[in-house]
Amino acid sequence: MSSFKRDNKEEDDGGNPWQNLEKTSVLQETRMFNETPVNARKCTHILTKILYLLNQGEVLGTREATECFFAMTKLFQSKDVVMRRMVYLGIKELSPIADDVIIVTSSLTKDMTGKEDLYRAPAIRALCSITDSTMLQAVERYMKQCIVDRNAPVSSGALVSSLHLASTAGEVVKRWANEAQEALNSDNIMVQYHGLGLLYHIRKADRLAVTKLVNKLTRQHLRSPYATCFLIRIACKIMEEEDASGNATEESPLFNFVECCLRNKSEMVVYEAAHAVVNLKRTNPRELSTAVSILQLFCGSSKATLRFAAVRTMNKVAMLHPPAVNACNLDLEGLIADSNRSVATLAITTLLKTGAESSVERLMKQIATFVAEISDEFKLVVVQAIRSLCTKFPRKHAVTMNFLSGMLREEGGLEYKTSIVDTIILIIEENPDAKEAGLGHLCEFIEDCEHTSLAVRILHLLGKEGPYSKCPSRYIRFIYNRVILENATVRAAAVAAIAQFGACCPDLLPNVLVLLNRCQMDCDDEVRDRATYYYTILNQSNPDLNKRFIADHEIVSLPLLEKSLNDHLKGPLTERFDLSIVPKSQVVQPEVNEEVMIMNKAAPKIARVNREEVNTEKLLAIPGIHHVGALHKSCAPVQLTESETEYTVSCIKHCFAHHIVFQFDCVNTLSDQLLENVRVDLELPEGFVSRAVIPCAKLPYGDKESTYVIVQFPEDVPSSVATLGATLRFLVKDCDPTTGQPDSDEGYNDEYILEDIEITVADQMQKSKKQNFLAAWESADTEEWVEAEDTFELSSMNSLQDAVNTILKFLGLAAANLSENVPDGAHTHTLLCSGTFRGGVEVFVRSKLAVADGVTMQLTVRSTDMDVAELITSAVG
Repeated sequence: MSSFKRDNKEEDDGGNPWQNLEKTSVLQETRMFNETPVNARKCTHILTKILYLLNQGEVLGTREATECFFAMTKLFQSKDVVMRRMVYLGIKELSPIADDVIIVTSSLTKDMTGKEDLYRAPAIRALCSITDSTMLQAVERYMKQCIVDRNAPVSSGALVSSLHLASTAGEVVKRWANEAQEALNSDNIMVQYHGLGLLYHIRKADRLAVTKLVNKLTRQHLRSPYATCFLIRIACKIMEEEDASGNATEESPLFNFVECCLRNKSEMVVYEAAHAVVNLKRTNPRELSTAVSILQLFCGSSKATLRFAAVRTMNKVAMLHPPAVNACNLDLEGLIADSNRSVATLAITTLLKTGAESSVERLMKQIATFVAEISDEFKLVVVQAIRSLCTKFPRKHAVTMNFLSGMLREEGGLEYKTSIVDTIILIIEENPDAKEAGLGHLCEFIEDCEHTSLAVRILHLLGKEGPYSKCPSRYIRFIYNRVILENATVRAAAVAAIAQFGACCPDLLPNVLVLLNRCQMDCDDEVRDRATYYYTILNQSNPDLNKRFIADHEIVSLPLLEKSLNDHLKGPLTERFDLSIVPKSQVVQPEVNEEVMIMNKAAPKIARVNREEVNTEKLLAIPGIHHVGALHKSCAPVQLTESETEYTVSCIKHCFAHHIVFQFDCVNTLSDQLLENVRVDLELPEGFVSRAVIPCAKLPYGDKESTYVIVQFPEDVPSSVATLGATLRFLVKDCDPTTGQPDSDEGYNDEYILEDIEITVADQMQKSKKQNFLAAWESADTEEWVEAEDTFELSSMNSLQDAVNTILKFLGLAAANLSENVPDGAHTHTLLCSGTFRGGVEVFVRSKLAVADGVTMQLTVRSTDMDVAELITSAVG
């Protein structure tokens, strides 16, 4: 066992010593298996690596697995116990992949029939993993002997292996029923459990035989609690089959057996019996109360597993029989403060399902202190329980609505906030008395809502419900704020919502027209188009038009609309397209899962591809690009020409640790010219060095081709922020506009002056959002980090939010702790942000802002490089 000892240094590290293993290097190490004599310690270490890789999902090819398998067989010559058992594990893992694995059959047979008990059980398991139905008869005699062996691990190993073999060689395993019956009488709890498992598997196709087996075992005492639990499950299955076939009797001996197990000495058996009783359909209220009483006792257990099991089962009971759990409410309330958050969450959800209407306020107060301490995953479960509570007690909408609005104001993810908004919308739709309060809470939420999808959905709801509220005008201010402050998607939704008020509230129409007229000046096409569309309709003052094109909430099915339009375009086009032929879209109600489970059931999300991943493959085609290292950041394209000019050029800056690659995407808009040897010459400031220019060989009319310039940054970091002049140079050849072929091989050189290119701090900074910024900030207060601080007057800024947006954009940093959002009416604000400068230099920035005549900012920068810290402060100044 000395090979399993670890050095103290390795223990102190606390990391995973195998995380950086490579399959190729480990397979090369297997050559040591062929050495003589065998080094047991090193070989055991190598076998551990192989097993780790296989269990981590590493895939070995057939040839690799076969070579490794045959090298492993050389280790049978060693008598080291630990290594031999590792060899057995290796054989089990490699047997499905490698070829000719039956070569070790004789060695394994020898070990399973030998005198060394430590070899026998694992040898049986390994042998059965390589044995098929044709070879099984050769070892059948040995397997029978091992099943009834006096050594418990050997007997258990044989029974479990037999259970696995039953799926491929069922007829052979059925002949071992007598041996399994003998194992069932063993004094060892695991042998008895495995014996019952094998015997049931052999007889499960014969219902009469299973019934006889269960009736026999229920009349005798099983020593193994595992076997007793399994017997309870078999008995419940038989009773369910009887209920389904209509052959159930009032006095069932099997149910009496399950009830008797409620008084067993083993907690495991007692819980299994209680779980079975509450899940059986035939259970009456008296029997149910007995099982619930048992679960109530487990709620006070010192073992977290028992508390969790009891509360989880009671949660299921509360769905079907809430009154049965009412007696346990005091015990469940005591579990709200349980250290195990899974137990506490289940206790809360159970209480929400069983509590009386008079106890709702008290429950909400208890939950309020608890919710702040749990993760979003558990909060989702709580919100789902509150949703069912709202349906149960509609008169308590004020209490639940205030609680949900408080949860909305807290930090949380999109899925969590979506669940809360869904619940509020459900209350609004189901309870007219709650509409005013619910819309008010949602209006407050969208003021600081950072999720576009949620904001759009709430705006749609406001447009649908707001015009029919007691005071519709109060909602227009919240909606129009979105037009001023939000992105294009939200602005477009806000315009549509405002139009609803104009269509449904004639007294508000003049004000709505003024707002829509302003929206026609928006910078986004979609927003302008919607504003113009709604303004034109509403300006007609025609109620029919308003109802038909604005107030009518029915929408057509988009996939069917697309298909209909395609079919229409393929026709003669002699008639106008008729929208009425397209079926209306039906709202699909999401299926709510009543069974609350503490586990992550989120659907797999499609992986997002960032800009760097998109550009890396293209950049790898540049000769010599691998010398500049890994790509740090790719910037958004910047237009260097007007869109109407004869040549359009856009620039994408790709930043590396010490170099910057300029990608110039060029388009020739002149049909009578062919451009060759297209390149961009840069006027580099002092310190910058041009390392390579990769021209575009040909640029035909209408095609988009790229030319590259690789430039090395200056050694002085502050000098890396600069402005570069750029000139497009090329050889022009006149060509036939129809064919694109040049008239002659001769041409003339020409050039085109481009806009200057700026290299900013943001170009060299990659956003890196810290989950716990304050902890990272405090940890940066060491000698390895440097700090730079300065105060600035931002006279051009009119508000704190403008200042925050400008700082984040100018420095290219990621805001932390939602500090990118300035609270309404705030006169001071602290912006926390972080990023990584090229070369892997971490940067933390804290910006304290105060507004008076202008905005005053105290900027504190912490970084691992003094030059980078000074660059940031000087760039802001």
